[in-house]
Amino acid sequence: MTDTLHIGSAAGFSGDRTDAALPVVRSLIAHAGPSALIFETLAERTLALAQLARRADPTRGYEPLLDELLSPILGLCLRHGIPIVSNFGAANPPAAALRIRALARELGLPVPRIAVLAGDDLSGPQHRALLRQRLGAVCDEQDIVCANAYQGAEQIAMALREGAQIVVAGRVADPSLTLGLAMAHYGWRADDWPRLGRATMVGHLLECGAQVTGGYFADPGYKDVPDLYNVGFPIAEIDAQGDCIIGKAADTGGLVSVQTVKEQLLYELHDPSAYLTPDVVADISQATVQQVGPDRVQLRGVRGHARPDELKVNVFYQGGWFAEGEISYAGPRAEARARLAAEVLQRRLGDSLQLRVDLIGALSIFGDDAGRLLAATPAGLGQDIRLRVAATHADRAMAERLAREVNALYTCGPAGGGGVRTGLRTRLNTLSCLVPREAAPASYSMLD
Repeated sequence: MTDTLHIGSAAGFSGDRTDAALPVVRSLIAHAGPSALIFETLAERTLALAQLARRADPTRGYEPLLDELLSPILGLCLRHGIPIVSNFGAANPPAAALRIRALARELGLPVPRIAVLAGDDLSGPQHRALLRQRLGAVCDEQDIVCANAYQGAEQIAMALREGAQIVVAGRVADPSLTLGLAMAHYGWRADDWPRLGRATMVGHLLECGAQVTGGYFADPGYKDVPDLYNVGFPIAEIDAQGDCIIGKAADTGGLVSVQTVKEQLLYELHDPSAYLTPDVVADISQATVQQVGPDRVQLRGVRGHARPDELKVNVFYQGGWFAEGEISYAGPRAEARARLAAEVLQRRLGDSLQLRVDLIGALSIFGDDAGRLLAATPAGLGQDIRLRVAATHADRAMAERLAREVNALYTCGPAGGGGVRTGLRTRLNTLSCLVPREAAPASYSMLD
């Protein structure tokens, strides 16, 4: 294929807007050329929560909004030959694929051909020795919830070439959703580093949905974005060399500018000359970004180098109990009263719990977990302060003490506290390591 491929993004995280896909799909249909759709719904913690959901119910563990995301557009995509690629399989891609097939039947649609990716899950006991080698004794001391390797785009491309209309993945690297579509469309080899590098950065621009179309960019009076309430999601036009033009769905709000693209291009990049992915090492140090029309920005000059020899693995394990509580103080000397309340809690709980203290409305983003910077900051500035305290502990009963003590501030002082909110939940901790590629071989299978 040589015709320019259009790829739309319809989600940037689990819990994103479920009405975003329809304007994107309508724009892809109006284009009347090769098109595809991605949903990026999987963050690191999202996958761990999905693994816990699968533990509780083996039929779950995939994107909870799957029906809401797909129902408005599934028929349109199937009728117009628009393949869908997503990581909404999360911890249970086979169950997600079965649900998509059932949803198609419920909607009176022909059953789509669905490919299911596998190989990322290293949570089983057969992988424990490798993780212990890479992470040490934590693998013996903790209850590991999950371990998942970041897979790449090659299996996505192979499944599409075999005729998959929908590809359901678990933990693949976010840009790989887009790259797999481009590889399948243009027939690129898995070692075509320049093209893979360019298309990887296209995927990087698409992966967070409306971040590149003005959502995370908007800052009134400084970085104004029109009609943000109706922000449109992005569409990339990728040519045969992997260069692209970024636009957005027609008749939507938002903004695609040199500035929005640059912000997203640099998002999460540790080294702009060496962005490591399972597919390629992308290099944007010589890239150019140019406005070529209203809400149309061209990205060129990305380079690619040989992919890493190892894959990144995220390991989540139980981290005890997380407790938090909040209470508000307003009016004269509000900040002083909030500080006094924090001191009360620290004196009563400090021997058993290490508290994180924030004065929301004054210094919540500047204090460290021990509140050291907080105490050194001039007092008396705030008139409407919400005190937040948080702590973790392996023993649930110990963690529950925090909630009781925050509630007691109602009448035990300081004066005028109100609006108490407390919470208690299990905590997940994470570690990362690298493993040889052969330890996490990727594969796919067709549901039918």
